[in-house]
Amino acid sequence: MKQSQTHPGLPRSVELFAGAGGLAMGISQAGFAPEAVVEWDRFCCDTIRENQTHGLRYVSDWPLTEGDVCEFRFRDLAGTFDLVSGGPPCQPFSIGGKHRGHMDERDMWPQAVRAVRELSPRAFIFENVKGLTRSAFSSYFEYIRHQLTYPEQTKRPTERWHEHLARLERHHTQGRSRGLNYRLVTRVLNAADYGVPQKRERVFFVGFRSDLNVEWSFPEPTHSSDALLWSQHRTAEYWTRHEIRKRDRVLPPKSAARAERLREQPALMPWATVRDAICDLPDPEHQKSASKFLNHKFQAGARSYAGHTGSGLEEPAKTLKAGDHGVPGGENMLLRADGTVRYFTVRESARLQTFPDDFRFHGSWSETMRQLGNAVPVKLAHLVASNVWRHLEPSRV
Repeated sequence: MKQSQTHPGLPRSVELFAGAGGLAMGISQAGFAPEAVVEWDRFCCDTIRENQTHGLRYVSDWPLTEGDVCEFRFRDLAGTFDLVSGGPPCQPFSIGGKHRGHMDERDMWPQAVRAVRELSPRAFIFENVKGLTRSAFSSYFEYIRHQLTYPEQTKRPTERWHEHLARLERHHTQGRSRGLNYRLVTRVLNAADYGVPQKRERVFFVGFRSDLNVEWSFPEPTHSSDALLWSQHRTAEYWTRHEIRKRDRVLPPKSAARAERLREQPALMPWATVRDAICDLPDPEHQKSASKFLNHKFQAGARSYAGHTGSGLEEPAKTLKAGDHGVPGGENMLLRADGTVRYFTVRESARLQTFPDDFRFHGSWSETMRQLGNAVPVKLAHLVASNVWRHLEPSRV
């Protein structure tokens, strides 16, 4: 097997639709060495390049291509690849978007399938918004699944997508295994269930080339809401750890009722909260020391209104959003104990997405928040990719 050109001996990967690099960084942390990282957005590429300039680990050696993935020549990449990964643009299927799905010119799933077809990787990891699993897109969701399972069964020039789906279904029911095909599993994962301080649900597509005979399932959750309630209401360990006096502990009454229904201590670890993530950062609005942290600058203008009330300190944050109409409709906010709100800084948002503190974001506040709203939490990407690699490694020669 051809070794990585950048890191000989390490498994080789290709990252598509890299964005600011959350998924790619988690995959690099898992041990994969990217031979190509492709992203068309100039600001995202500037963020990656800025971190490369500063020699940031896991990013400095990425072979970055700024350009349209539709024009990228995968066949020019020689040798065998262990992994293809990426997050095809999600706006066509996002609940916050225009819901045009496969009719949207931003639908890049065909390019993800092309990469799998032309590179024949031993495995792939793709991620997308939970909205893709909505009933309105159920047929197209199955279409994506079938294309990734049988990437060589390409769409004919005069064929419409639903006609192609019918042909793929017939191919599938024939039970033939000739040619390139993958064993695919999909699941909606909540990042909070894996230690990310954010309730962020995304659908993952993970496939292994069928000739490898890999048996695989998604990693089981490591954290839970019940465990957080137990640590807050039953043992008070959460408050003790944060040195919060009893009179300053603010939780909704319904959480106490839920905690009382728990009969024994949950086996999993507690969900990580906003407080867990940002408690050691100085207040950007009132403390001058905030300027010592990268991208930790107060942004004025936050306001609360129906449906956009911010995230409290004592739970994982609500999903950070990129926003279809400017910066997430006013949602990416911290809800203080006194009921006032302020925007999360870029650094705080990066913490909620589990980027390292030395990772620099390039651009204005609204632009960097867009990058963060589209990112995959680094910790979740690392966990999934590490599990995939553990199943690939024994068969790698």
